[in-house]
Amino acid sequence: MFSTFLKAKLHHLRVTQADKEYEGSLTIDEDLMDAVGILNFEKLLVANLDNGKRFETYAIRGPRGSGVACLNGAAAYKGVIGDRLIVMTWCQLDETERLHHYPKVVRLDEKNRIVAAAV
Repeated sequence: MFSTFLKAKLHHLRVTQADKEYEGSLTIDEDLMDAVGILNFEKLLVANLDNGKRFETYAIRGPRGSGVACLNGAAAYKGVIGDRLIVMTWCQLDETERLHHYPKVVRLDEKNRIVAAAV
């Protein structure tokens, strides 16, 4: 039997841009995606700490080292520049795998720089 577990989390990712005319997604600095193992086009659950909204979307690679976090398309209505997001991905694990599983969690500062990591 498989169960769903937290795979990765970016904690306090700050929104740096919003583009309502884009197709949809959340553009994230590729360095931050790599830090927790988020893949390009991977499904995301996003929680906005500043307005309480939650939504699902997918990840799009942003320029490395840019600190970008851009809400695109409909997601642009879920927050404003400066909002703090929790970005989560999930994985399916069997009974053996879950015994050794730990999610990759990165905490970010106000400029989307890594300040703490649990990997």
